[in-house]
Amino acid sequence: MAVTIYGIKNCDTMKKARNWLEEHSVAYEFHDYKALGIDRTHLEAWIDEAGLDTVLNRAGTTFRKLPDAERENLTREKAIQLMLDQPSMIKRPVLEAEGKLLVGFKPEIYAGTFGS
Repeated sequence: MAVTIYGIKNCDTMKKARNWLEEHSVAYEFHDYKALGIDRTHLEAWIDEAGLDTVLNRAGTTFRKLPDAERENLTREKAIQLMLDQPSMIKRPVLEAEGKLLVGFKPEIYAGTFGS
């Protein structure tokens, strides 16, 4: 199974997710979107499947530090541009596994997906 996990290297939730994958012998490729960036195509596909409110990390410091004017009346296009400019605004982790998309980390959901 081809598995790619997207996130930021030093994020605690990312560390938990990556540790879970390793402990359960799930091979994966890690894409650090802080170092490598992320493209519009991925963001659009994730939003289409999971929804903007799931993909955009409104609880994170980066989003909360935005001026009120930028946080209000947030359209899909405006949110995508914000995430392209500042990938820290993308909820972590985002995991793609052969047609499945998981956003965030919950051990029981990973176990259901990978049968561990």
